Amino acid sequence: MKVGLFIPCYIDQFYPQVGIATLQLLEKLGCEVGYPSGQTCCGQPMANSGFEHLTDGCNHLFTDHFKDYDYIVGPSGSCVLHIKDHLHVADNEKAATHIRQHIYELSEFLTDVLQVKQLTARFPHRVGIHQACHGQRGLHLSQMTELVGQPFSKPQQLLNMVNGLELVELSRADECCGFGGTFCVFEEAVSVKMGKDRVEDHIQHGAEYITSNDVSCLMHMEGILRRQNSPVKVLHIAEILNHG
Repeated sequence: MKVGLFIPCYIDQFYPQVGIATLQLLEKLGCEVGYPSGQTCCGQPMANSGFEHLTDGCNHLFTDHFKDYDYIVGPSGSCVLHIKDHLHVADNEKAATHIRQHIYELSEFLTDVLQVKQLTARFPHRVGIHQACHGQRGLHLSQMTELVGQPFSKPQQLLNMVNGLELVELSRADECCGFGGTFCVFEEAVSVKMGKDRVEDHIQHGAEYITSNDVSCLMHMEGILRRQNSPVKVLHIAEILNHG
């Protein structure tokens, strides 16, 4: 299958190793991966701030670059959800619809499309999963604890395949970290307090690493960990699944 690699702008600028790990992992699993070098921001920051009417340029550019791929895969639940819910192009809606119906967050693509049953990765560490809100509540990558239903987690399903990895059980499995995009700017104090609480849950349960499928959440928690001089590190799930 022909897969278009969608790397959000903040990953490209600050965490390029996540994009590289995503590419390597997909290729290990037999995908033919293309990276449209002209891709830019998907438009989520503008839409989240109430300016979705200014995202036409982003929508056209995204559609032009990804319209010919069988699937589009990105290592960011929030950016993928934005495209899935909001990509519309008046003069090329057929292509936009194809993209909306074939774009996947990485762990979702691995479990639902490739149906991965085993991995060669090895990561002998205690790891806590941060269930990012967009992935959990928008893309339904895991069950919300307030609902009565069979628990599931696509990221956890994949991490359970990693040799030597020990998942730690948290007190609040799906609590928000407080990042929330522009929320962390306009409500800084609340955002920081939420982040400290989220980090503390992992620390109290002995996590050496915090992982997630959204780098924005990890970036927020990494800043808190560094200011606390904590030895706990953050890693995107792609980096762990591609490790070893």
